[in-house]
Amino acid sequence: MNPKLYPAQSFGAVLKRRQVADSVLTECSYSPETRIAKHSHPLPYFNLILEGAYNETHGSRVRECLPAMLFFHPEGEAHADRFLNDRCRIFRFEIEARLLERAKECSVALNSPVEFTSGNAVWLASRLYRELYASDTVSSLAAEGLLLEILAEASRYNPTTKGCQPPRWLERARELTRANFSESISLDLLAEVVGVHPVHLAREFRRYYRQSIGEYVRQLRVEFACREIAQSATPFLEIAAAAGFADQAHFARTFKRITGLTPGQYRASFRAR
Repeated sequence: MNPKLYPAQSFGAVLKRRQVADSVLTECSYSPETRIAKHSHPLPYFNLILEGAYNETHGSRVRECLPAMLFFHPEGEAHADRFLNDRCRIFRFEIEARLLERAKECSVALNSPVEFTSGNAVWLASRLYRELYASDTVSSLAAEGLLLEILAEASRYNPTTKGCQPPRWLERARELTRANFSESISLDLLAEVVGVHPVHLAREFRRYYRQSIGEYVRQLRVEFACREIAQSATPFLEIAAAAGFADQAHFARTFKRITGLTPGQYRASFRAR
């Protein structure tokens, strides 16, 4: 029988906990090589990995959890954890019943586990982590807005539905863009490689992926930068160059516009308080 934790309970050492906007925000620390037997949680929750790494086992599947990754766990999901060689810090936020009902009223579905290696949900969770330590009078309102945005992102994680999959040439165009995001990508050349007209490529890309190719490239560059910032002490100038930005100023402007944080604020989010 799998033990079921009560709300806000944690196996780790609690560094900070706060009740806000129908959610419990908690930062926990886990010692190296800690093992936690199979268990479940009574409330759906998200984990944002701030530092360290661990493996999570669901049945026969093992999931590697690394810094700057975000995971959603539905209510009652059974899993076991094995923490690796370094101390691990996790920001967890549980979704309480009233907030969950509000989400369901908007057709937000939270029935399956979701894994985010980058993107809007991770950036929003990083901003929510800052609210854990905020003490101003609007912090609760800011946290509630961020929680609702994160729930929406988790619900729309798989925007392409069965029977409406992108054509193979479009998937190839997206893969080529992802593989070469740090380089200067020409729409004409990309269209020539996949064998379609540039206008058709641009139109279908937005139709299926809800953004232009240029927006997708900027997103990929910022996602790369997020991983580097969270997991290393590499100077921002070097990260900007490796991501394909013309200079550090352009990188900083784009990074803040997309994530809502400066590179320095984002790095601080993943450092011990």
